[in-house]
Amino acid sequence: MDRSFRLRIAASLADLDAASRRRSLTVTAPEGGSVREVTRNGQRLINFSSNDYLGLSHHPALAEAAARAAMEFGTGATASRLVCGTLPLHDALETRLATLKGCGAALVMAGGFATNASVLAALLDADIAGKTPLVFLDRLAHASMHDGVMAAGVRQLRFHHNDLAHLESLLIRHADAPGPRLIVTESVFSMDGDRADLPGLCALAEKYGAELYVDEAHATGVLGPQGAGLCADPAVKGRVGMVMGTFGKALGGYGAFIACDTVLRDWLVTKARGFIYATALPPPVLAAVLAALDLIPGMDRARQRLARHGDTVRTALRGLGIDTLASDTQIIPAVIGAEADTLAAARFMEDRGLLTVAIRPPTVPPGSGRLRLALSSDHTDEDIAALTDAFTAFARAGA
Repeated sequence: MDRSFRLRIAASLADLDAASRRRSLTVTAPEGGSVREVTRNGQRLINFSSNDYLGLSHHPALAEAAARAAMEFGTGATASRLVCGTLPLHDALETRLATLKGCGAALVMAGGFATNASVLAALLDADIAGKTPLVFLDRLAHASMHDGVMAAGVRQLRFHHNDLAHLESLLIRHADAPGPRLIVTESVFSMDGDRADLPGLCALAEKYGAELYVDEAHATGVLGPQGAGLCADPAVKGRVGMVMGTFGKALGGYGAFIACDTVLRDWLVTKARGFIYATALPPPVLAAVLAALDLIPGMDRARQRLARHGDTVRTALRGLGIDTLASDTQIIPAVIGAEADTLAAARFMEDRGLLTVAIRPPTVPPGSGRLRLALSSDHTDEDIAALTDAFTAFARAGA
């Protein structure tokens, strides 16, 4: 054992601890048959940090579908998709997802990080993209997207967050450069809770001959017509060439997918390492997602309730002088600032029975540490009142 190596690791961890940037795991158990309440460190808390936006992770229909699939197909897929792991459930789910996103095909993969990273790396493979592809990436796009581009060894051309004028200036600047063009963004940004201007992005992609890749992880199930996501809006449906989504948020399960045309899907089956070398998603997971897709179109009332919760919380926080950035979705950043102050704010809320996990750099830009509030339609009006009351007490304590 290289003791000096471990000593260097321990020293680095101590430095991160001193800077309030060390990460750790905390066991968090759901209570009462819902993710709305959890037990953490022996304390029962109202959970405002889960991505289970519609409460589907505990829905009986999903649990029953998963149990039936386990009895019929077993608990695991037993192999990668390319060996013998592609089940009838995979095929059925991919057909549903292609229709949901208005694309010709879809490919189910593992979690969202692995999907973004491996799909983008495969799309930028030198065999099809050449040595000089141009990738225009929103600077606040998810880390998995940045990692996928880096894995391909391609330079990123980052545009200011949601700044289409800056993006167009970059497209103009590189108009004469060789190589294909790819614009990469999220439809709802996971840390800021704001939305991309998808019609504007589509127009720029069409004007400058670029492909558009959109991560819909935090929109699928929640936004767009019948919860189909923002890429399903009539103004842009069919204009986005590649749409990624996940099952682990509003759909209450696990896994992810990419919706695209059949040619791209065939390429990904052949080249996406996160697909080729990964064991396929298990049958109970697939069946639960199919059950969620049955429910999602009829959940407009839950989505409306979720939107009202978001408006209530944003109005209260902004009235207290707490910055919520440009959030207009179920994700609300309560920006605190310094890392130590952000951790202290999370402890303040936890002492009042609320789980609002602190998000710190490098996940977010330096100086923008925040309590990332993730609301659910399962939250009651009393839960929302408890949250806003706690922030009022926090603001007064800091005054």
